Amino acid sequence: MKILFAASEAAPFAKTGGLADVAGSLPPALASLGHDINVVLPRYRQVDVARYKLKPVASFFVPLGAWQERCDVLKGSSSGGVTVYFISKDIYFDRPELYGTGRADYPDNAERFIFFSRAILELCIALDLRPEIVHCNDWQTGLVPLYLKQIYRRSETLRRTRSIFTIHNLGYQGLFRQEDMHLTGLDGDVFAPAGLEFWGKMNFLKAGIVYADLITTVSKTYSREIQTPEYGSGLDGVLKNRSTDLFGIVNGIDYSEWDPSRDHAIPQAYSASRLSGKTVCRKKLLARLGMPESDGPVVGMVTRLVDQKGLDLVTEALPEIMSLGVQLVILGTGDEKYHRILSDAASRYPGRMRVLLQYNDGLAKTIYAGCDLFLMPSQYEPCGLGQMIALRYGAVPLVRKTGGLADTVVDYSAKTGRGTGFVFEEYAAPALIDCFQRALEVFSNRKKWKHLMQSGMKHDLSWVLSAKEYVRVYRKAMKKIEGQRTSDKR
Repeated sequence: MKILFAASEAAPFAKTGGLADVAGSLPPALASLGHDINVVLPRYRQVDVARYKLKPVASFFVPLGAWQERCDVLKGSSSGGVTVYFISKDIYFDRPELYGTGRADYPDNAERFIFFSRAILELCIALDLRPEIVHCNDWQTGLVPLYLKQIYRRSETLRRTRSIFTIHNLGYQGLFRQEDMHLTGLDGDVFAPAGLEFWGKMNFLKAGIVYADLITTVSKTYSREIQTPEYGSGLDGVLKNRSTDLFGIVNGIDYSEWDPSRDHAIPQAYSASRLSGKTVCRKKLLARLGMPESDGPVVGMVTRLVDQKGLDLVTEALPEIMSLGVQLVILGTGDEKYHRILSDAASRYPGRMRVLLQYNDGLAKTIYAGCDLFLMPSQYEPCGLGQMIALRYGAVPLVRKTGGLADTVVDYSAKTGRGTGFVFEEYAAPALIDCFQRALEVFSNRKKWKHLMQSGMKHDLSWVLSAKEYVRVYRKAMKKIEGQRTSDKR
């Protein structure tokens, strides 16, 4: 199958969040299954032409309202030999950050990603790519399915192309003023409640939901949650209308990158069958942070310090959690209020709590390898990456039952001894504390804890499984269209 994977970021080239991890790992997994896949990204300032050995392959003009903008295309490759095309336009993408400064989004983001969405399809024509599937991701590519249906449906190159739209986080929708509508080149009738209009604004994410042939999101539980008012961010009705076309596919992790038996970034390698290295990593982590060894569990968090990640629960429950004899290590940045609250708390628990307000990949790996419990009490979590890495590294996850956390962590049963972590449901501090108490009861039994660690480490959450599910969705899209053609002929 010929697939074009369109995204606004991808590891290792440019990254702000989980989308980049997916865009960096899913295409190679699809290629390993024998599919012909290319990736298309903006060429941001961070994408070093020399480092990635990028070569110019095309130039063309992209319609943008009443005028056209010249577009250059560079070609490179990512892991697994996947070809990556970079849409190069300095006035849009040669900037310090991808979407905005720390204070605000770039004011011309509508124009930037209208240009990018249109350039994706013009690229197909210029290079005669003829993809069977264009796999779009999040609001930055939400206009592509609409363009395919309205402007490019008669293109010889693209008339057989079908679109899949993946929602990575419904909270980010790409809302822009109606006045920018003229830049799209689309008929005005799409600016309507049945189209991309949303409370008087253009909603790029809604365009993807309404016009894509099929829709996916990054876990089965999240696909159900977003059809409710609580999690739907105002689009629950739109998603309900397309419920038969909506599929949840949990993300995976790259097992070649996240492998404690071969990871040179951690103090000592280890595996599920040889766990002695995990003990070494624990000691080294505590020593690095100036914390003494103790009999209680080392609890780790690698996260953004924001409400969504459950930091309000953590701060409310902190006195009770610390009274249980744990040592707590938190790595991340986010809201200033949590910087202040957590730093103050760490000063009250010297030797037992460390807060590191930074982004540090190497230290993050050391925490995954060195901690006993990994904490993710999220308000909502479309998929989540941390709990899957934690499982891989033998750090038992303690999570709230939401989104991908619910789909990837199996709650431990004291009766059967089965499970891979600890799960609580109610978003409340007492529920979090009760879950901690359950975890510590099992931690006190070394035999049970070892079995729990090994169960998590053996749980397969690799990208290949997810890639196979995506292929099934791609084929559904093709069959759906073929069925429509047969019906039309009748």
